Amino acid sequence: MEAVAQFVTEWPRPLVWFRGFLKEELAPYPGRAVLVARMVIAATLVMLITMTFRIPFNMHGTIFTFTISRESPRATLRAVRTTVIAFSFAAVYILTGATLSQGNPGLRFLWVIGSLFIMFYAIHTMTDYAAATGFGILIAITLPLWDMHIPAELKVEGTLWAFAETAMACGITLLVELAFAALRPGDDLVRSIAERLACVEELLKNYAADGSVDKRWEQQITHLSMVGTSRLRRLLRRSTSSLQYREQLSSVVALAGRLVDIAANLTYLRAHASEDDRKRMRRLAENIAGIRGALLRRSVPPPIEFTGESEASQTVPLLSEMERTVSLIPEAVAGSQSQGAYPPLPSDDPPSRLFVPDAVSSPDHTKFGLKGGLAASLCYIIYTSLDWPGISTAVVTCVLTELTTIGASHQKQVLRISGAIVGGFIFGMGAQIFVLPYLDSIGGLTLLFIAVTFLGAWFATSSPRLSYFGVQLALAFYAVNLQDFTIETSLTFARDRVVGILLALSMMWLVFDQLWGAPAIVEMERAMVSLLRSLAKLARAPVTGGQLAAIEQSFALRETINNGFDKVRALADGVRFEFGPTRQQALALRSRIIGWQPQLRMLFITRVALLRYRLQLPGFELTGALHRAQQDFDEHLARTLERMADGLESKPNDSTDELEVAFARLTETVRSFSPAVREGMLAQQVKTFAVLSERITNLALSLTRASRGSLRGGS
Repeated sequence: MEAVAQFVTEWPRPLVWFRGFLKEELAPYPGRAVLVARMVIAATLVMLITMTFRIPFNMHGTIFTFTISRESPRATLRAVRTTVIAFSFAAVYILTGATLSQGNPGLRFLWVIGSLFIMFYAIHTMTDYAAATGFGILIAITLPLWDMHIPAELKVEGTLWAFAETAMACGITLLVELAFAALRPGDDLVRSIAERLACVEELLKNYAADGSVDKRWEQQITHLSMVGTSRLRRLLRRSTSSLQYREQLSSVVALAGRLVDIAANLTYLRAHASEDDRKRMRRLAENIAGIRGALLRRSVPPPIEFTGESEASQTVPLLSEMERTVSLIPEAVAGSQSQGAYPPLPSDDPPSRLFVPDAVSSPDHTKFGLKGGLAASLCYIIYTSLDWPGISTAVVTCVLTELTTIGASHQKQVLRISGAIVGGFIFGMGAQIFVLPYLDSIGGLTLLFIAVTFLGAWFATSSPRLSYFGVQLALAFYAVNLQDFTIETSLTFARDRVVGILLALSMMWLVFDQLWGAPAIVEMERAMVSLLRSLAKLARAPVTGGQLAAIEQSFALRETINNGFDKVRALADGVRFEFGPTRQQALALRSRIIGWQPQLRMLFITRVALLRYRLQLPGFELTGALHRAQQDFDEHLARTLERMADGLESKPNDSTDELEVAFARLTETVRSFSPAVREGMLAQQVKTFAVLSERITNLALSLTRASRGSLRGGS
């Protein structure tokens, strides 16, 4: 994986590198053309309807089609339903707050500042990203409306039109998704995973056949490694599916991404495989094909074992690593049901939530709300102080371009500014000067709109290195050309919109980067420490309360852990874009942490399965000595995870293998329990418990050995 990263980040000749960079990023990959077509069609339909019927706020409705989840038609339907409800609450909130604060400048100012904080806080804490973003956009686009000196009736009417515009954009996007689903049935997320597995499968078949690889498959694998799994993680993060489904698919996405990275490194080695290794490759390709077919059929792949064959290869050193990664995928899909059929339980179907479980307890959400609210407030204060309402697009831009760390912001800041320049000045103002004066119908405008939207969507479906450029390009172009229902002959309007976008980007850079910024590797290390400590808490759960309270605690911890995995992976993407004297050390630490993720995810899934016994759910009660041995084992598991976190923080810790001793005691207790098992008492449950405990012990010990010692010192 780092071979690919090094290939990306070395710039021997800037122009040559940039040409190769664009070629890699803009190359088609499986599913890209279909995804772009869906985005273009939805945006174009919104534009045509709003321009034809002169519906206000058409720019905001059009750009909103880029943010709605496209995981599957069912997920899109749920996202649209939740989003429309959020819009309704936002409209009521705006009408109530704006009306009460109208006529009192001091109260009005406090309401605006408070609303901007609430807006960013909601984006960070609501479980439905599209609904949260829609809530924020609706507040942002109506702020200038309520500052205008017009009758109150027109202000109310404008607010309702803003609600109608965004709701219509949701409905049109849903219809487009349903139409494409009828033509191409299946889950977009699962299909994307299957396409990655298919590329690895073909690569292995090529190597197994004659040792050479078709250039097309080699380029495809390299490009998929560059693209990464950020879009798939985004689909899962915005998914409204069950918690168990998201946990399992998150692990599968991570493992598929890891497999693609290993395969990409394999193409750089140019190894000459022996005949035995070619047999292993053929078998591995067959197993991948079986997994891919099972995923597409929505069934659980059978377990895979490479007994006696997984020793390190002398000619293809990465082969055993690929085998280990592939063998984990069926376990991740099977999840807690891999060792037996469990009856439906309340813990498998957590209640739907509007906000994440730690929305109130975690200071990160408040910090993000303060940062985003401050950046947007500065934009609001500047354009109102200058009496320059034309640059009010700054607040909306803040909503659509929130940042995280220095690594991410350095990259995104360049992409957003360049996207604003290309979309606003070159395409937006350029079209007003050279193209729009020669158009006399909506047909010509539509062709121009489709061309620019296609370009923006194609860039937006690139890897994290370039995707924000596409979104910013489309946003700037829409801001310039979709704010009125006639062709603008003055460039003043376009200039104001682009200045507003640049103002927002400057404020976001100032607040997120300069005032509260942190290197991505530091944030990644902190996120990993927090993830390990959350897993330790899950090992000890429940802490207090009865069974129902314990189930609620486990739900909250599982959500926190899932978010922690996503945060670590997202920050890992940002590390590549940071430079300085410690870059190589940061990349080495990043590589080590990323290497832990597949096993850590499997440990998490296995722990979720063992929670049934820990919570003493009906049918899974462990009594007497066995229950005490389980509690002792869980405590040592928690301590093992905490020692890993201490190692990341360079704290002294006891590295003795107490977990192995605790597992030995647990195994002996299970054996002493065997008479009751022979009599039929909890026979299957105890057997499953023993197998799961052995699996989690092996995973934890493997991770402990990998992390032993000072990471920074060993990097």
